[in-house]
Amino acid sequence: MKKEEKASISIMKIICISIILILIAGIGVMAVNTQLNDVKIILQNGYEMTALTSKTKVADILEENNIILEDNQKTIPDIESEIVAGETIKITDKTYNEVQIAKISENGVETSLNQLLENYAPITEKIVVEQVAIPYETVTKNTTNSTTDTTNKVIQQGKDGLKEVTYKVKYQNNVEIEKNVVSEVVIKEPVDKIVQVQKVTSRSTLPRNYKATGSVYEYQQYAKAKCYEYGWSESDFNCVVYLWNKESGWNPTAYNKRSGAYGIPQALPATKMASAGSDYMTNYKTQINWGLSYIKSRYGTPTAAYNHSQTKGWY
Repeated sequence: MKKEEKASISIMKIICISIILILIAGIGVMAVNTQLNDVKIILQNGYEMTALTSKTKVADILEENNIILEDNQKTIPDIESEIVAGETIKITDKTYNEVQIAKISENGVETSLNQLLENYAPITEKIVVEQVAIPYETVTKNTTNSTTDTTNKVIQQGKDGLKEVTYKVKYQNNVEIEKNVVSEVVIKEPVDKIVQVQKVTSRSTLPRNYKATGSVYEYQQYAKAKCYEYGWSESDFNCVVYLWNKESGWNPTAYNKRSGAYGIPQALPATKMASAGSDYMTNYKTQINWGLSYIKSRYGTPTAAYNHSQTKGWY
């Protein structure tokens, strides 16, 4: 081989080696210039992982780590957001309550979303079942026309009943913040306390020449408003309408000669309604207030009272 050819081959080798060295150096420079960030990813099941990535967009980071969101999932921060090293991507249910970034510009303080998320306590719900006592009623038995001289004698001791109440309770930081009744079931009916007395509510003790003012519509509208104050539904109010249509036809002066029951809710004796106001004989509002309070304490809701009435024939 001629000297010129050998020299040409040597030059070619040098050129090739130089090109390779330049490429390697370029790749090294690119690697140095590409910043890798560590980002924490928290999955919905609580599993945590740390990803080393050059990406800054949440969607790109998830794709890079082969993480696919379900239809009911979202990320915090939003999937289109840009993040920096050290931040956290949290995958959670779409119903999760987000906390916005709080900035106190006047103090120069800025709280990051991640810090807030660490301190934020989600709201949890639990179904709680409790047993609640049903207070017994005191019933008086007239002995005015009997031969016995015994008065104010207890002939039957009262016993509280028992009902099972199911609640939906919301907690935050293990503190109860909301409690709603889901259902009520009477386990044991209360037993009335019966007392012998030589006194009876008779027609002579009722206000004479008293005429009810207002109309049934007016009485029912007042009762509906009170039902809503108790948190009862339209269906509950309809049960009240049914019960008191049956008891008195919504007549504030309705009087049962045989039993002595009186008023719209037919309290027996009528003096029971005195706990709601001394004007219970003449004021329909006092009668309704007492009647709804009785339903609340004994049955929980008008619907429960209605169901009892349908089964037992009374409530």
